[in-house]
Amino acid sequence: MHIPENLKYSNDHEWIKVEGDEALIGVTDFAQKELGDIVFVEVETIDETLDKDEVFGTVEAVKTVSDLLLPIGGTILELNEKLEDTPELINKDPYGEGWIVRIKLTDSSELDDLLDAEAYKELTEA
Repeated sequence: MHIPENLKYSNDHEWIKVEGDEALIGVTDFAQKELGDIVFVEVETIDETLDKDEVFGTVEAVKTVSDLLLPIGGTILELNEKLEDTPELINKDPYGEGWIVRIKLTDSSELDDLLDAEAYKELTEA
């Protein structure tokens, strides 16, 4: 299982890549494997400001529908438009082309509560 070193992770299997005062958010390789083939992504929170751990959307796989939780508070700026036609990008490239939303950070100190790659690896092996 691939766990990039340059990202932060939540206990709910979302990752965050900080770029200045914005960040990309997606689901981890572990999460996409657990979900199975992803067939639909829904995010109806564009332009909304949400708190850490609030639901910002859902991912529908062949077997289940799963809520997407924000690992850090922020304003949802953008949905990855490629996912509308090819939601399976989350399965194929969860840390690259399969990112889900871009946010503007509300409080970057919340990043301190997230897991680094090593801690996330330990979580997934538990």
